[in-house]
Amino acid sequence: MIQQIKYYEKLEEFLNSSLQSHQVLHINLSYNQIDDKAASSLGSALVNCTNLSNLTLNLGANKIGEMGASSLSSALSNCINLSNLTLQIYCNKIGAMGASALGSALANCTNISNLSLNLGGNKIGGKGASDLGSALANCTKLQNLALSLYINQIDAMGAQGLGSALANCTNLSTLRLELDDNQIGAVGASGLGSALANCTNLSNLTLSIFGNQIGATGASGLGSALANCPKISNLSLNLIDNQIGSMGTSGLGSALVNCPNISNLSLNLRNNFIGEMGASDLGSAIANCTHLSNLILSLLYNGMNESFIKLKVKRQCFKSKRLVFFEINFQ
Repeated sequence: MIQQIKYYEKLEEFLNSSLQSHQVLHINLSYNQIDDKAASSLGSALVNCTNLSNLTLNLGANKIGEMGASSLSSALSNCINLSNLTLQIYCNKIGAMGASALGSALANCTNISNLSLNLGGNKIGGKGASDLGSALANCTKLQNLALSLYINQIDAMGAQGLGSALANCTNLSTLRLELDDNQIGAVGASGLGSALANCTNLSNLTLSIFGNQIGATGASGLGSALANCPKISNLSLNLIDNQIGSMGTSGLGSALVNCPNISNLSLNLRNNFIGEMGASDLGSAIANCTHLSNLILSLLYNGMNESFIKLKVKRQCFKSKRLVFFEINFQ
């Protein structure tokens, strides 16, 4: 039986709908001046959606604070039949307490297998990130997770705590983690990688940590940790603007050689001062990735003779016997 999808873009229309009839629900209230009071009303209505299995809720760019987030959290914790949830609360003011409350609520949604959560631009800090991760570790059926926590003042401890918690999501196979424009640094990047290495069933990983000043040590440490992820076959790393330099690039490349099952790799190293030596070392390392079939490499703004190094890296990469698709970008 095909479930009917209900769409709402006005809060009042949803509040006045037949709440118990909803099974698949899409609510888009982004840029709607939604404050704590309105969020509380929304939460009170969601509590009555007792048959809800799929929910997409967009509350981005509103005025929701800790109280509003707590009200929504209380409602979501009662949606025990949810299996698919997309929740966007980016650019609000929920803070660490709001993020912790949301995490605790989601931990009660024991049937969730697919979760997309965008809390970017909410100043949740390291504590909020760690608490959120610890709560999500209780979602035992979680298989696919997209977690966007960009611009949230997350430090090294927060990144490590988040990673360690996610390592307890034993059924997680696909992870998209965005920590752009935070302050995780080298320690946070290495610790995050080491924690993710314990996600034993992870096969698809997209990790975006641009603008975090991880440096050469962080890039090498991250790579070494990911080399211990035995099942990863699809890997996308966005390390734009991290000052990793030629040594960090060489270390990252050497580590990726030891990732035994990677077949699809996307690596964005734009604006990292890697130079011609770093690019050349990276190309030599990638040539030894024995299972690699698809490669996308972005090296824009890295202080090198682009035409020369592009040709050189291409020649090196094509030494990989299984490589069937290769794209290198300097634009």
